[in-house]
Amino acid sequence: MQTRSDVVVIGAGQAGLSAGYYLRRFGLEPGAGFVILDHSPGAGGAWQFRWPSLTLSTVNRVHDLPGMPFTDVLDDTAPAEVHAAEAVPRYFAEYERRFELPVHRPVHTRVVCDKAGDGLLTLETDSGPVTARGIINATGTWERPFIPRYPGTELFQGRQLHTRDYQSAAEFAGRHVVVVGGGISAVQLLDEISLVTSTTWVTRSVPQFREEPFTAEEGRAAVAVVEDRVRRGLPPGSVVSVTGLPVTPAIRAARARGALARLPMFSEITADGVRWADGTQRRADVILWCTGFRSSLDHLAPLRLRGPGGGITMSGRLATQVASDPRIHLLGYGPSASTIGANRGGRAAAAELIEHLGATAR
Repeated sequence: MQTRSDVVVIGAGQAGLSAGYYLRRFGLEPGAGFVILDHSPGAGGAWQFRWPSLTLSTVNRVHDLPGMPFTDVLDDTAPAEVHAAEAVPRYFAEYERRFELPVHRPVHTRVVCDKAGDGLLTLETDSGPVTARGIINATGTWERPFIPRYPGTELFQGRQLHTRDYQSAAEFAGRHVVVVGGGISAVQLLDEISLVTSTTWVTRSVPQFREEPFTAEEGRAAVAVVEDRVRRGLPPGSVVSVTGLPVTPAIRAARARGALARLPMFSEITADGVRWADGTQRRADVILWCTGFRSSLDHLAPLRLRGPGGGITMSGRLATQVASDPRIHLLGYGPSASTIGANRGGRAAAAELIEHLGATAR
């Protein structure tokens, strides 16, 4: 593995591969020009770890990477039968091969430091140190599942798990499952589980469903809200909190059978269930926390990028550049935290970083 490169990309998911494509297109050569370090055992980013029932017909859309359509690796199988955890890794692997992207794996980046004051950043990895003039961080969120703390968590005698741990609804048959969360994954898993057993759905705020198609203009407006937050140094909000939840045929069916009868968030967890502030209790065998993820940025902590409120002030054309250190771009943070946002962010980050380092983007 190259021990020094102009640019190191950390992560080989959608954002990291997009950045690699544009770094090469804009004139950097693999190796001394740039390398991509990936923590995962194989191609596919977080997609390779998704639950088996997630198919191309139920996933919240996979956008093409630049220069190569997703359909290049698909046969004529119906989308409802194609598992995302198989198809997306196959697509990413072919993309790496076709564009000869220098992905090294599995390589875990433990920490990034600004040691010598010579303008170089040092990445301490489990394969040895790597120095770089600039970094595009594309580590996503999969490694940082978020579960909020509630009184009584340690008393619960049943099973607690996060979206990240979910495999199949069948394992919950005969058990009452409390599903916590108001995002797309929560609704998808609630739909699946409610087909095989009894469920209770709880959220902190009232979910907003969208019956009508989501327009491109509304999409841009939603991304703009998230972008504004990170440009002001605030922690990024979720895009779904702005866009609402799309109503699919599966969601309509779940609503018709009463699975979407939402309750407000409980106040505490008991040994055999959950309890609300008014004393109402609900027995539970399982609590499934569909409460999202946080950006996986702990390895950047020595660089002191975060402000007092926990956010990172971002700049640049698409808000991928760290305002306090233009050597560093973050993909998957803020407006680039979607598959289409990752593509656009990858191009912007590659162009702006090359320009900052003294080269010219073509």
